[in-house]
Amino acid sequence: MRSLMSIHPTAIVEEGAKLGDGVRIGPFCTVGENAVLGEGAELVSHVVISGHTAIGARTKVYPFASLGSAPQHLKYDGEESRLAIGSDCVIREHVTMNPGTAFGGMETVVGDHCYFMVGSHVAHDCRIGDNVIFINNATIGGHCRIDDHVILGGLAAVHQYVRIGQYAFVGGTSGVENDVIPFGSVLGNRAYLGGLNIVGLKRHGFAREDIHSLRQAYRLLFSNEGTLAERVEDVGEMFPGHLLIQTIVDFIRSGSDRALCMPRNGRGG
Repeated sequence: MRSLMSIHPTAIVEEGAKLGDGVRIGPFCTVGENAVLGEGAELVSHVVISGHTAIGARTKVYPFASLGSAPQHLKYDGEESRLAIGSDCVIREHVTMNPGTAFGGMETVVGDHCYFMVGSHVAHDCRIGDNVIFINNATIGGHCRIDDHVILGGLAAVHQYVRIGQYAFVGGTSGVENDVIPFGSVLGNRAYLGGLNIVGLKRHGFAREDIHSLRQAYRLLFSNEGTLAERVEDVGEMFPGHLLIQTIVDFIRSGSDRALCMPRNGRGG
């Protein structure tokens, strides 16, 4: 049996918007003509959905969020770029998310089961995985990649083009200008690598043996022997069948325009 759609009489839903079964649109919301709302999605009140924006099933958006407005990019020229938000997300008050640009693939993508707390921001051309949490006022610049199960602490700010690997944790008020390895924990301004996200690994049920192996690999990777490139090759050869360690090795090998967040005493090779 299909759920009934509910649209408050004060809401504005432009002709052309596509609304799934059971969508609920509260008072004073504005939904643009190119918006797509999945089954059971809810806009609580005073939400603005602009541009080519798709919101997944059962995602709930709270008052004064603005999703899909033009990117904050000086060279943006009105191209019909997209914002795609996954299913079962929670988007709290005053959150802003921008679509892509011609300079970054034309699309901003947010995964499933993400939680964006008050005032957080996702800039143009970003890629966000599943089960990601942005705590209040966390902000990422354009072209960032945030992998699955990452947590950004309150007031954290991430430089454009930065990559943050899976299960990493960024401490509150951190200024992150370099890439963060998977399972890493960074803090400070500018952010440095404080160790592994041991608390997060335990909470997600990783085996004690895997955590122990990750600790061994971490100590080797960020020792003062040789260059970082040499240490990465050594660790890759020492743990050939360890998926978690190879995830870190592959992340470092793949590189980016940014350097790595390093421990305060790490030389970085």
